[in-house]
Amino acid sequence: MEEGNHSAVTEFILSGLTDRPELQVPLFVLFLLIYVTTQVCNGGMILLITVDTRLHTPMYFFLRSLSVCDLCCSTVIAPKMLQNFLAKRKSISHAACAVQMYFFLVCVDVECLLLAVMAYDRYVAICNPLLYMVTMSRHRCHLLVAGVFAVALVDALILTCSTFRLSFCRSNIINHFCCDMPPLLALSCSDTHINEILLFASMCYIVVISIGTIFFSYVFVISTIVQIRSAEGRRKTFSTCTCHLTAVVIFYGTLLFMYFRPTSTYSMDTDKMISVFYSLVIPMLNPLIYSLRNREVKDALRKAMNKLLINSCICSSQCRLSD
Repeated sequence: MEEGNHSAVTEFILSGLTDRPELQVPLFVLFLLIYVTTQVCNGGMILLITVDTRLHTPMYFFLRSLSVCDLCCSTVIAPKMLQNFLAKRKSISHAACAVQMYFFLVCVDVECLLLAVMAYDRYVAICNPLLYMVTMSRHRCHLLVAGVFAVALVDALILTCSTFRLSFCRSNIINHFCCDMPPLLALSCSDTHINEILLFASMCYIVVISIGTIFFSYVFVISTIVQIRSAEGRRKTFSTCTCHLTAVVIFYGTLLFMYFRPTSTYSMDTDKMISVFYSLVIPMLNPLIYSLRNREVKDALRKAMNKLLINSCICSSQCRLSD
């Protein structure tokens, strides 16, 4: 088989999380529950922020964008993964694999950059509260989110095109549950040196810029909070950051362990477990973190539930009267 023949492989086989038959159905049920929970929680968060005018602030605008990203990320990965748990032949076409990898990379990049933008939002809100609504105007918020998506779309396009220009002639079995760049590079019979440099450069400039923005934002935030005289004031001010900090620690901790650990500890099976966490579990956790630890979101949710309950009672009463 010629090394330069790019059409040598027309489809790939996804090995999945495990090849043990007795675990396929239990894993299908588990990840179906995770996927449904992710869709319901993120969809509910998007709807709640959209309909409740009290949540029409820059912070919740970014949170809604994060929920859209999480919803898309799980949708890119979970359906094919669920199908393969029950399928005898776990194949994915060459084109479908490229599309899945592209949108997965977009979602990862967007989440990285959005968390940095949300840190900047907390910096402005706490360190310059009088100028907050001017600095974080609706126009600027839209520009920031548009910039995040533009960078993610271009970065993912470069990585995906560079990967699928390679020749795949050794094997078509991907040791993963989705089309991700590292396992695909492992299958290529071409020189992948440039691709590895591009992946490392991409992770460096996106992750380093994001972490740098988050770090310096919180340095100024903490220094401002420390200057608040009352303990209650410090507690209330810091409480506006706890949800974001929790999401940052979970996401970046997982991502850094995935891409920046020593090569001597590298294992594809470990990679699969980590990938499950940041592609499926974190999108489920984010709306739960923000809804369970945020008073404004809990109040808005309680108000929406009460309104729904009242409307249901009124509708039920009208139905009984008409009978």
